[in-house]
Amino acid sequence: MSDPAAHELVRIERPATGGGVGRLGDGLVVFVRDTLPGELVDVSIEQRTSSFARASLRRVIEPSTDRVAAPCRFSGAGGCGGCDLQHASSAGQTSWKEAIVAEQLRRIAGYDGAPSLVHAPSPPRGSRTRLRCAVDDAGQLALRASRSHDLVTVNPCWLVDPRVDEAFATSWTRANEVELRAIGDAPPFAVVKRLVGRSVRYEVCDLRGRRIDPAPVSRVLVGETHYNISPQSFWQSHVDAPSMLLDRVTALAGVERGDRVVDLYCGVGLFAVALASVVGPAGRVVGVETSPHAVRDARENGAGHGGLRIREAMVTADSVRNLIGAGDVVVVDPPRAGLAKGVAAAIVERRPRRVVYVSCDAATFARDLKVFLSGGFSVSHMEILDLFPMTEHVELVALLDIHP
Repeated sequence: MSDPAAHELVRIERPATGGGVGRLGDGLVVFVRDTLPGELVDVSIEQRTSSFARASLRRVIEPSTDRVAAPCRFSGAGGCGGCDLQHASSAGQTSWKEAIVAEQLRRIAGYDGAPSLVHAPSPPRGSRTRLRCAVDDAGQLALRASRSHDLVTVNPCWLVDPRVDEAFATSWTRANEVELRAIGDAPPFAVVKRLVGRSVRYEVCDLRGRRIDPAPVSRVLVGETHYNISPQSFWQSHVDAPSMLLDRVTALAGVERGDRVVDLYCGVGLFAVALASVVGPAGRVVGVETSPHAVRDARENGAGHGGLRIREAMVTADSVRNLIGAGDVVVVDPPRAGLAKGVAAAIVERRPRRVVYVSCDAATFARDLKVFLSGGFSVSHMEILDLFPMTEHVELVALLDIHP
């Protein structure tokens, strides 16, 4: 619990994950959400430990030139925690993200590079094609407040595709979670999670909560390929993400006919299918994915490519050793937790000629990068893609080449 009387003036010095960083009067480092570097702010102390404190913003006394009015009425202090940076201009968000990534790379990986951020072509508003929502006691869709389990009812979400706005006026009673999907050109729908006793049940519904049977499959054209995405398969949330990532991964992979490629965490085959079309039947592309839903989609999306194999398996150190050979090209696109334990070291051990790493978390990427750098790889290219506008989150794409 915060003490309203325990407040101080703080000068924000720099950005960090979880808020701007300043110092309290006694010198203790404090993190303050909803602030920007250079600002003088009045804050309420919410948490104090021996090494740092957390505080909430009471009032901005000296605002940054990058401060703007938040476009969404649900964001800001005490509001929805989904957007960290709605109070920052586009330039302010860019410098914030570049600074956080550079600091993570330096502190964790010992890498001094400072990659630049590339903006997506679509404007932020309405750019999300997927949104996972909680459900409040009244059956309304809600998101969580920052660092809290408290729910903030939103109607609608400013970032999500407006085709799903109808869902925010629907009652979702007896649902525990609702994921809205507006992927591709087909009508949007909802994947509803319900707890029935000790079991979990998923239903696919229209935006009014009526069950759809059979469940629809999203279909998206990316590059020259139509991809089918089942309701429980992962797909990038930003409308531009699939095309931006595919363009970069295929360019950086630099594969030719007859090459051997391993695509770890391949999902529905976004990269694997495109790379298989390049290496041809004389080459080989092996995709590895744990989700049975995504595996089925990937096999369907890759039908007709003789050199493509999709395996339903965990990505482990042992499985990597059995798949990757010297001279291969490896593509990895792990979840936020990064590569599973021992996987980075196993890849290094097998000596592929090139690794293309796609990451949605700078800290876990930096942790894995340290292993690659110590194992003889170097960074040939790295950039930040702004696929999570209005938030601290980023997508990183890096090319790691083995030293000759």
